[in-house]
Amino acid sequence: MDNFDWTSFTKRIAIKSSLSEIYGAWTIATNLEKWFLESVVFHTAEGNLLEPTTPVEGGVRYDWYWYLDSAPMHGEILNANGKDFLQFTFEGSTIVDVRLSTHEEYVIVELQHHDIPQDNYSKQYIRLGCSNGWAFYLHNLKSIYEGGIDLRNKDPKLGVMINN
Repeated sequence: MDNFDWTSFTKRIAIKSSLSEIYGAWTIATNLEKWFLESVVFHTAEGNLLEPTTPVEGGVRYDWYWYLDSAPMHGEILNANGKDFLQFTFEGSTIVDVRLSTHEEYVIVELQHHDIPQDNYSKQYIRLGCSNGWAFYLHNLKSIYEGGIDLRNKDPKLGVMINN
């Protein structure tokens, strides 16, 4: 474990879809709710709400609500270029970069989660926990956009599982 990078990780997945559709999956509230979150609220720094179908831009803040967890995650969209790159804060001050590229009929999604602190809590819950979480949600993104099947557990009677 001496050479293990606790500060960053990268996940990649190929999705048979269009670049614009997958970019919208990351930047439009109603689309994020299809594969990632229960509820999404985007708002300006002044508190003005964005319409749920309006793509985000840099400087927009978010309140993200997960299934089976009533506490929202707050953060900020740092950069959104309107085509193939999105950057946002996550789990406090850590940063997630989402880069999209195309290869034949696929969109390659490359997610890099970085600037992770090196305290034991961050190592366990952000570096290791988020790595597992992002792997699941990227698979769910692929499942939704290629086949329409949502893999998330939304049933509170079942409690926390690997798919929520």
